[in-house]
Amino acid sequence: MTTASRTPVIVGAGQISDHAKDEVPGPSVLDLMQAALDRAERDAGGSWLADADFLGIENQISSDVAPWPGDEAITPHLLARLDIHPRASLLTREPSGDGPIFLLNHAANLIASGEARIAAITGAEALRTAANRAALAAQKAAPDAQKPDAMRDLLDASVRPFLRKYGLMTPTDVYPLYESATRAAWGQTFAEAQAETARLWSAYSQAAAANPYAWSRAVHEPDAILEVTPRNRMIAYPYSKLMVANSAVNQGAALIVTSLEVARERGVPDERIVFVGAGAAAHEDEDFLARDSYAHSPAMIASIGRALEMNGLAARDLDCVELYSCFPCIPKMARRVLDWPLERLPSVYGGLTFGGGPIGNCMMHAAAAMAGTLRAGARHGLIFANGGFATHNHTIILSRTQPREPLFPQDFDVQADADRLRGPVPRLDEDHIGPGRIEALSVPFRRDGTPAFATIVGRAPQGSRFVARVPREDDATLRMLLSGVEPVGMAGDVFEAPDGYRHWRAA
Repeated sequence: MTTASRTPVIVGAGQISDHAKDEVPGPSVLDLMQAALDRAERDAGGSWLADADFLGIENQISSDVAPWPGDEAITPHLLARLDIHPRASLLTREPSGDGPIFLLNHAANLIASGEARIAAITGAEALRTAANRAALAAQKAAPDAQKPDAMRDLLDASVRPFLRKYGLMTPTDVYPLYESATRAAWGQTFAEAQAETARLWSAYSQAAAANPYAWSRAVHEPDAILEVTPRNRMIAYPYSKLMVANSAVNQGAALIVTSLEVARERGVPDERIVFVGAGAAAHEDEDFLARDSYAHSPAMIASIGRALEMNGLAARDLDCVELYSCFPCIPKMARRVLDWPLERLPSVYGGLTFGGGPIGNCMMHAAAAMAGTLRAGARHGLIFANGGFATHNHTIILSRTQPREPLFPQDFDVQADADRLRGPVPRLDEDHIGPGRIEALSVPFRRDGTPAFATIVGRAPQGSRFVARVPREDDATLRMLLSGVEPVGMAGDVFEAPDGYRHWRAA
């Protein structure tokens, strides 16, 4: 087999969105993965899974709805369910939004190197089933028990005490830091930043409306995105429910990847073949308090820029994109890296709010949807994936046209590029007391629509970074922070309070 004939291609894509209306509590992650793989195999027009040399699985957090006891990994159970015996399998280290694109890039490398002829990758989450089961159990044991939060429960045991103390545990707590810092860096007023979010999220809902596998297919106009109501309550300032990922889903997706030669041997029509282009991955520090800035991401810039460069493309050559959309700050940053106009759709599957947000597997759905978009006539599409706390970035190109030069196998690690772009990281001073300006902030809201507190990430005069709190009882400061007047850059003082926290108050 020649290098060109080993060009990796997608021949099958499968998705499932199960709202569990007919059965309670609903399907397991195994059920969803199997269904997605079966659909991908049918989409590929034949029997593929039995001959798969590689199975890649995006990790998941729905362990409490797994049909086996304990913490055992899902891989042997899925292999047994499918009754297949690939030479190799890989379960991603953790559920992370970049995982599906990593698996796709890895599978493409295996195909191009000849280590595999057929690869299948899949993932799923059954958090709706998990919520149903938890609700049923709670009704029996304690009708007034607090609604479970799977993400917070997962992170509670692993997050370091300092972060737990100041309420920086989940993505909902952390991404507002980037939202506030980017808004200030771009010179936007609060109203301008919110208007951009509303237009973007309305566009994501339009993409979901055209996607039969989207979780929610209703179109939301920008005004509806902006209006805070009981059904669109504030989650974390300035994000309402319609601006954040919807993880309460039962969704699965899968892809079948092979070589161009094998695809043609098996009779896959040329119009069904989607070429996998080169990808690029880079990461920020796992510690989100050890970032050079919250106004940009060097890893994102390197990932998107190098993916385009390695495929010989410019942003103007792209017919479609999928910009990861857990929170608005991420696609806002990504579209500026790409210079992607606000008038163009940022998605093919509907994003994490409307297409569905199955934790780490979202971009498997995006890749499946983009394969359909390319088969329908588009030429080049870009998928930008993000995971962790704006930490992990992986971009890949899918095309209808075969690359002029072989792109695989490739080293998709472009970390060195990201590191060259990164500025100095300020030292974290956990004990700072004294003057300090706001660098970024996060304000979680209670279910009753009132702010719980504010977490300030700031800079001391000597340049070190600190974290402080504005308690719920400091109503005047909270109202000022939420007034629409730009708080980033505002001067104040940090002092030790009787409650054991360091508080911040405007000077």
